[in-house]
Amino acid sequence: MTALAHEGPEATMSGHDLDEVLWQAWKAMELPEGFHAEIIEGSIEVSPTGRCTHGLVINRLRDKLVVHLAQSDAAARQDMNIIHGRKVWIPDLFLVPEDTEEHITDDGLGIKASAVHLVVEVASPGRDCLQRGRVRKVRAYARAGIPVYVIIDDYDSHGHVTVLTSPSPDEGAYADSTRRPYGTDVIISEGPAKGFVIGESVTGPSRSGS
Repeated sequence: MTALAHEGPEATMSGHDLDEVLWQAWKAMELPEGFHAEIIEGSIEVSPTGRCTHGLVINRLRDKLVVHLAQSDAAARQDMNIIHGRKVWIPDLFLVPEDTEEHITDDGLGIKASAVHLVVEVASPGRDCLQRGRVRKVRAYARAGIPVYVIIDDYDSHGHVTVLTSPSPDEGAYADSTRRPYGTDVIISEGPAKGFVIGESVTGPSRSGS
């Protein structure tokens, strides 16, 4: 659900003015429990908390990442804003330095995107939700230079994991992509999660797509 988009009178504003309007509107929003708002490509997008299966996947992934990261200086975080300029995202999971407090924005509203090593999104059903994770957030995270973007997608055929690396901020794209079906292993190739395996113990087995 989009709360405020780059449409109507706002479309005549400069990009800077629109960013500021969206930023101020986002900061003023009061949402019911179970919803969150992000600023993605000129829109404020409001989304509900994911289904139980969505949460189970993320928590299994986080539990395993905590073990993998035990000897590193990185930590897995959830339910926090990532901020890049006047853009705001709330990924399902992300990795940042363990001393996260050093990377909080000056206004205290979130974590600077420049500190983020990796983001994970678990796909939710619905055309707009899928476009958000597969298209709009790919561009957004690449523009912010986030090194690794992982998409766990029940609705990609019978379930696939995609790992995107080598972001090009100017192009808003990732140069390298690895895509594997559920039931096979995907290995993170760089950053603090290098060598971490995403397999059936995280995603569950292959399933019928939607």
